Amino acid sequence: MTSPVDIDRLAAFIAEHVTGGRVESVTVEPVAGGQSNPTYFVEAGARRLVLRAQPQGELLPSAHAVDREFRVMGALAESEVPVPTVLCYSEDRSITGTSFYLMERIDGRVFRNAELEGVTPAERRLMYLSAAETLAKLHRVDWKAVGLGDYGRPGDYFTRQLNRWSRQWQASKAREIPAIDRLIAWLPDHIPPSDRTTIAHGDFRMGNLIFHPTEPKVAAVLDWELSTLGHPLADLGFFCIPYHTLAKEYGGVMDLDAEALGIPAEREIVDRYRRAVGDDEPMKPFHVAFALFRFAVIFAGIEARAAHGNAAGANAASIGWLADAMATRGCEVARI
Repeated sequence: MTSPVDIDRLAAFIAEHVTGGRVESVTVEPVAGGQSNPTYFVEAGARRLVLRAQPQGELLPSAHAVDREFRVMGALAESEVPVPTVLCYSEDRSITGTSFYLMERIDGRVFRNAELEGVTPAERRLMYLSAAETLAKLHRVDWKAVGLGDYGRPGDYFTRQLNRWSRQWQASKAREIPAIDRLIAWLPDHIPPSDRTTIAHGDFRMGNLIFHPTEPKVAAVLDWELSTLGHPLADLGFFCIPYHTLAKEYGGVMDLDAEALGIPAEREIVDRYRRAVGDDEPMKPFHVAFALFRFAVIFAGIEARAAHGNAAGANAASIGWLADAMATRGCEVARI
């Protein structure tokens, strides 16, 4: 992964907008592993920053909205939700070739999958519970009070999302995936009647959390690209995807010895979340099937971007099969 960042221009930008004075040296290191917005570690003198930019090339409408990421993290800065401190957003394409923003770098541990490798069972259990409680903290935020009253349309979330992701599927698909089409046919007829509205992260999973360097608690929530005003159980269903997928299917835990690993049962995670958020609405198969449908369309989009040569991840072309896997798992949850 090579960096398109113009370091001299970036140094001047940081000096003007971040440090308020000349920066002696700037280094940029691409962060490997992401499939969406290219991300870089930046060292500017003594400052340790993160730069997050839109991908190069033609993009789907409303995708890769780094401006929304910047806005929502700024709005949550004074809340209970742990987020990095965002510093500045720029549409100056002479620096990275696309729009970007800078934020402070958070020290901690990032895990590629839900197994949380390298920790003890006792610690793993507490990390899972901390993640569930962190999601509840997000859903308790008064979105109007923090200035996000126009961040999305309240109400009718699942209907609008099904329309959006169905259109996304039609716009991005490189081949036919019948399981996605079966979910598109099933999901609209099984939307639960509840119509709550909270801030919805949209991609709340272990890989988008930074855990404290030594303690079993979430230090920061990352990757807010898909955030909006939405139904909280969409996030909870998405967080529970690993319980319904294999380890090879983007790091699921369905085929692992969860008890030996200290991974709480899905029911315990859901109950911990419900107690922390203060609402007893049940999570239903619809919520997990919907989450798997969205993930399937996301992977299909990654496959399509790889075909067009503008995918952020170096392995994008090799993971298109995950669209099939997630859609198949969604059909299993829905029993269709």
